[in-house]
Amino acid sequence: MQNGYYQVTGAMVTQFNKLDVISNNLANVNTSGFRRDNVVIGDFERIYQEKRDTLPLPNHTKEAAKFFNRTVNRVPRIVDQYTDFSSMRLRHTGNSLDFALKEPDLFFLVETPNGVRLTQQSSFDINAGGDLVTKEGYKLLPENFVNSNERGIRVPRGNALYLSDDGTLSMDGNKIARLYIARVKNTNLLHKEGDTLYKIDYPAQNAIQVNDEGAFVKQGYQQISNVNAVEEMVSLIETNRLVEMYQRVMTTQMDELNKDAITKLTTTRA
Repeated sequence: MQNGYYQVTGAMVTQFNKLDVISNNLANVNTSGFRRDNVVIGDFERIYQEKRDTLPLPNHTKEAAKFFNRTVNRVPRIVDQYTDFSSMRLRHTGNSLDFALKEPDLFFLVETPNGVRLTQQSSFDINAGGDLVTKEGYKLLPENFVNSNERGIRVPRGNALYLSDDGTLSMDGNKIARLYIARVKNTNLLHKEGDTLYKIDYPAQNAIQVNDEGAFVKQGYQQISNVNAVEEMVSLIETNRLVEMYQRVMTTQMDELNKDAITKLTTTRA
């Protein structure tokens, strides 16, 4: 068995998966509310070490574990993937329907076909029915949506829409509604859906509604992606070079070493 070949193959697959993450980051560099994803690459040895002491497992006795292939253990693989919420960047647009959150752990709540989801999108619109919606058409939820039959915020026809710092919407001096703004205790517990939505089971202890009158949101500003295009391009080049290097090693394993082995095996000594 050519252990080196399988080890390099596993490493190449890992880099392909990393390329997918980097490509998605670059594709969303201008997406409002997008948070970059990243991966942690480790090896199988650590995972195996954690489970080895719990043997015997079905079809894996302690005796068999002694002969576990140590080479395969060292294959690089993605051991974790996470979303980076560490930075916030705002851009002034002057659009009255752009609402930017001021802190990285704050989220709006929206109604989707799959249920209530969190989002940090900041560019909104008004649909044909007069409801305030995201660019995908998901309705923004008001603070009292749990105890109300209203699953959205209806904006009446009139003058300019005004949003106060605490998330209260008004028009012509009359209050329309207050946005549901949630503060997430641990963003690592959120499950990303698509590019800008995050799954949450409501009610959840991890997301607490902001009820005080602080400065949480800013009208006329857009919360832009935290993707650094230069850093992502550097990472893309490095990953591509690793893939090329692994490919050369695979070629060496399959062609040159096999050819050398066949030549020696077929050589008949006089």
